[in-house]
Amino acid sequence: MRPLDPRLLRYARSARGYVFLTTGFGVATAALVVCQALLLAHALGGAVHDGATLASLRPTIAWLAAVVGARVLVTSGQERFAHRAATATIAELREQVVEHAVALGPRWLASGEGPGVVTLATRGLDNLQPYFVRYLPQLLLAATVTPGVLLVVLGLDWISAAIMVGVLPLVPIFMILVGKLTQGRSERGLVTMQRLGAQVLDLLAGLPTLRAHGRERGQGARVRALGDAHREATMGTLRIAFLSGMVLELLTTLSVALVAVAIGLRLVAGDLALTTGIAVLVLAPEVFLPLRQVGAQFHAAADGVAAAAQAFAVLETPLPPAGVEPAPDLRTATITLTAVGVRTSGGCTPAGLDLSIHPGAVVALTGPSGVGKSTAVDVLLGLVRPDEGSVTVGALDLSEIDPATFWSQVSWLPQRPVLEPGTVASVVGSSNAAAAALTGLDAVLASVPDGWQTELGRGGAGLSLGQRQRVALTRALVSDAPLVILDEPTAHLDAAGERVVLDTIRALREAGRTVLLVAHRPALVACADVVVEVGASIDRAVPV
Repeated sequence: MRPLDPRLLRYARSARGYVFLTTGFGVATAALVVCQALLLAHALGGAVHDGATLASLRPTIAWLAAVVGARVLVTSGQERFAHRAATATIAELREQVVEHAVALGPRWLASGEGPGVVTLATRGLDNLQPYFVRYLPQLLLAATVTPGVLLVVLGLDWISAAIMVGVLPLVPIFMILVGKLTQGRSERGLVTMQRLGAQVLDLLAGLPTLRAHGRERGQGARVRALGDAHREATMGTLRIAFLSGMVLELLTTLSVALVAVAIGLRLVAGDLALTTGIAVLVLAPEVFLPLRQVGAQFHAAADGVAAAAQAFAVLETPLPPAGVEPAPDLRTATITLTAVGVRTSGGCTPAGLDLSIHPGAVVALTGPSGVGKSTAVDVLLGLVRPDEGSVTVGALDLSEIDPATFWSQVSWLPQRPVLEPGTVASVVGSSNAAAAALTGLDAVLASVPDGWQTELGRGGAGLSLGQRQRVALTRALVSDAPLVILDEPTAHLDAAGERVVLDTIRALREAGRTVLLVAHRPALVACADVVVEVGASIDRAVPV
């Protein structure tokens, strides 16, 4: 990412106003710096050279105090708006990255780029805060204050201006050299952090399986190694930051000293007025200060710059073409999968799946784990495009249909239900006592203090896994979606919970709803009208 990437202004609306506002603050700061130097030089020159009294200098001192106060207000206002803009911009980019990643689909998320999106959208983009609060303001000050003050110095003393112009290019040259090295380290650090995040997420998701096989401690060494790699990358970046900061400080200090020595020699020789010399001497550090701060703050913002570049790469990944035709009414339309196959690294799952889902029917997908039952559901939902075969809804191919009009007619209950934060009533969609009694949610409500108004955390936090399943079942039951998809709805339930699911499926059938089950348990398969075995080269629909 460049110091001020145009893509940032394109994707984050909050960043546009902030850049213009900060530019205005920079112009005001340049004017105040010049006024402060000239007033200070006039006061000191008048007192030392002309013998002016305190009373005669009182107006100058008052104006100087006013300028210093105005400069403090401009600096504090700029920082205040910087924090606001950073928060708003990070939120905008995070929302766009998540939406775009979801639109790219599960296959992209499972590819080489996808696993790092979680880390990028959380901790990665949070690193943009130093970029907005510290680095970008200094960059804009370097573009306004430095040339403005240099022009004033040129008008006061062309010799000092020539010295500054001669040594000034050395600062950005060193910044570029150090920045290239730091950028590579920051990118490697971000990749390591993403790998660490993905590894920990996979470990947490598969922890029950690892514990079942006695392998829960086997991954500790791998996570520890990734953590050590991330720490080493971070420490390497900090090491370069300290060394480069020392180099820039030394360079700018020597440059200002060179100007000061030239001014001192000419003051002794009587070739320069004291007021002019003081003004130039006060302005000299202000010429170099913004550039020095840009170099110092670049390292703090380097991680954010790398994260923003990855965010832009995600946002610029082209989306698959989306359909525009409205979906047929699923209460009357038949969904047909014809010879559907999805290629994976291990082959094709499912392989040649033929499936017809008629309105009002209960269809069960069965087969061993890993043959592609959940993938078939993803294909049917339009989340994954099949590499072989086709999916039609009524007379339309699924790829031609506007996804929003199709998904609005579907209620999907995955193996692990996704529950939004809120009260039980808001999560379910209503306070339907009859549906709660059918799914066993009434017993859950009786065990919590506030009943339907009980607040749930993210993912249903506050309830057990079985209780969350009952909440999700109730939501599927009370929704008016004509197609209900249940992916292993009894996977985490006991016998009593299984009976609740069977009762819910019967209620859905009686209501004329279409139900697609992914099932292993015999009782769940037995309640289906049609059973389709997934995994054979030719799948057969077996009437029950």
